[in-house]
Amino acid sequence: MSRSERAGGIAAVLVVDDSVFMRRMISDMIGRFPGFRVVGVAADGQEALRRMDELDPDVVTLDIEMPRLDGFGVLERVMSSRARPIVVLSAYTEAGSEAALRALDLGAVDFVAKPSGPVSFDVAKVEARLYEALQAACAADIEVLARERVQREARHVRPATLENEAAVAIAASTGGPRALTYILGSLPANLGAAVLVVQHMPAGFTRTLATRLAQVSAMPVTEASGGESVAANRVWIAPGDFHMRVRRVGHEVRIALDQRDLICGTRPAADALFASVAEAYAERCVGVVLTGMGRDGAAGLAAIRAANGRTLAQDRATSVVYGMPGRAVEEGAAEQVVPLEKIPAAVVECLCSLSAPASGQWP
Repeated sequence: MSRSERAGGIAAVLVVDDSVFMRRMISDMIGRFPGFRVVGVAADGQEALRRMDELDPDVVTLDIEMPRLDGFGVLERVMSSRARPIVVLSAYTEAGSEAALRALDLGAVDFVAKPSGPVSFDVAKVEARLYEALQAACAADIEVLARERVQREARHVRPATLENEAAVAIAASTGGPRALTYILGSLPANLGAAVLVVQHMPAGFTRTLATRLAQVSAMPVTEASGGESVAANRVWIAPGDFHMRVRRVGHEVRIALDQRDLICGTRPAADALFASVAEAYAERCVGVVLTGMGRDGAAGLAAIRAANGRTLAQDRATSVVYGMPGRAVEEGAAEQVVPLEKIPAAVVECLCSLSAPASGQWP
C-alpha cells in the first residue's frame, strides 16, 4: 500500500522548478486536482533532494534546466538510491524532446511538455495533461522503474520465414520508450514483417523518439508522414496528435494519418491502428500491448484476435504501469502474457506460426 493510500487517497507532491512563476502556476494547478496536494516546492536540484528527505513526497514534478544541480542529476541520484515517481516538465522544443526522452531513460515516469519554453505563461494549457501524468506516476511500479534504469542488453532473435506479407502492431504509453528500445533493439533486420507503433506522446516528441529508436534498431525506423507503402523490415512510429491507420489499396497496404476524435482520450490511439491492421492483414498480423496507463489497445487487440491474428500483452512484473496490458488481459484479448525480455522472441514465434493453417475463429 502506498503512502497516498494510507493518507486517505491524497498524494503529496513536491514541485521543483527554478522559476518562481512556474512553481506558483504548477502548484495552483495541482491544488485543483482531486487526490493531490502540494506539500512543498524547491528552486533547484540540491534543494529538491533536501526537500525530498524532509517531506518524503509521493510524487515529484521536476524541471530539467536548473542551477547548481539540474533535473538529470536529481533523477540519477533519486533513482539510484531511494527511488520515487517523478514527472518531468520539459520545454516543447526539439531540445526539450531530447531532454524528456533522456529523463525517461533515467527513470522518470512521464513528462509534460511546457507549451512555450522553460517559463511558460500559458502553462495552464497542459493542466489536463499534468493531471494525467500525476495519475500515471501514482500507478507506476517504482521497483520496475528503478530496475529498468539498468539498460537491458538486446538479445537478437532469429527472423521468421514468411511467404506472404505480415505486420506487427505495437501499443505503448507510460514506460513505453524503454520497452520499445529493448524490443526494437532485439528484433532482426530481416524480421519478415512491417512494424507499426503507437506510443502515446505529443507532436514533435514522436519524431525524436523515432530518431532514437533508429539508433538501436536493425530495421529503419521513421515517424510516419502518411501515404507510405507498408513494407517488411521497416518500422513506422505514429506521429503525435495523429491517428495512424493502414488501408489496403489494390495490392498495397498504405499508411493513412488523420486527426479524427480522440479514442480512449488519446491521439494517436492504438485501437485505431490495431483495428485497421486486423482489417488489412486479417490473420497475418501480430498485436502487442505494452506498459501504459488507461485502456487503449484492448479493443484493437480483440479485433486482431477475432481476425485470427496473434496477440501478446506485457506482463505485470515488467510493466511500469499495468493499465493497458492489464485491460487487454481482463477482456480476453491477449493470447499470451509475456515478460518484456521474452517479447521479441514471442513476436518471431507468432510470425512463424502465421504460415500454419488458421486454427479457427476466436471463441
